[in-house]
Amino acid sequence: MDFFAGQDSLTSIQWALRAIVGFFFLLIIAKAMGQRSISQLRFLDFVIALLIGNIIAHPLSDENLGLKGSMITMSILIILYVACVLLSLRWQLLRKIFDPPPITLIENGQIHYKNLHKARITVDILLSELRKEKTESIQKVALALWEPGGTISLFLNPEHQPITPADVVLPTKPFTLPRTIIKERKIDQHELKQFGKDKQWIINTLKNTYNVNVNDVLLATLDSDENLTFFLYK
Repeated sequence: MDFFAGQDSLTSIQWALRAIVGFFFLLIIAKAMGQRSISQLRFLDFVIALLIGNIIAHPLSDENLGLKGSMITMSILIILYVACVLLSLRWQLLRKIFDPPPITLIENGQIHYKNLHKARITVDILLSELRKEKTESIQKVALALWEPGGTISLFLNPEHQPITPADVVLPTKPFTLPRTIIKERKIDQHELKQFGKDKQWIINTLKNTYNVNVNDVLLATLDSDENLTFFLYK
């Protein structure tokens, strides 16, 4: 366990052990932080990400620094991070600090110029975000909010919104998500059971109906109407 402590020199194996331990320790840390910190970087997430990156990077590149101290420091920081997240769920004051409310950038086709400064963005960035949302005109926007995670939420005026089946009173079917029954040549028998099917059924269906072998299938899905869709290796 000498690779944990700071030394004048480390062997190649000790460097490798440091990297391996650091890697798996970071995986544990990321798991402890939860899905929120992975999906988006808010204020608190950004701060903790900077701290962790700096703390773990130095002992993995400097042999004079021990790994044990960095791991203890990171563990304490994660405990503080999780505590702050949990407390922010209970206390609104902390929630406003760590997860501030969205900032209104556009309202009824008018830009809130002062709020652009609050969000620390320019008009060019605003226009870029609108283009990402396939919106070319500010006048079409009923409301645009700058979210704490650095994304924009856009709502168009009713006359510029896409037509939906509800607008023209078209009959619709309930939404169902197609299930993946074959992925990279492997049949998912658990998913097939959801449809009352078995492995032999999909093999026979592919062979008899489409003249396709399971080993040729990259991906195959089945929906609630038993419509089979598949993609072959090319």
